[in-house]
Amino acid sequence: AECFYSTSDYSDMVYLRSFSFNKVVDVQFNSSVGKCVGYTEQGVKHAENWNNDPAVMQRFKADVDRFCRH
Repeated sequence: AECFYSTSDYSDMVYLRSFSFNKVVDVQFNSSVGKCVGYTEQGVKHAENWNNDPAVMQRFKADVDRFCRH
């Protein structure tokens, strides 16, 4: 997981959480997009499942504050 920002008030902060297999990113959650994006065939399936699961999306969105704004 990574946080990117360029201002001191974190108003432009972006949280990225990537899931990889064999050094290839399969799925990535991007807080500016607000959902998971799949980059491989398997990753697209995972992204669709996670985006349709409210509990998973709530956890990813909460991770923005937990991980980046602690």
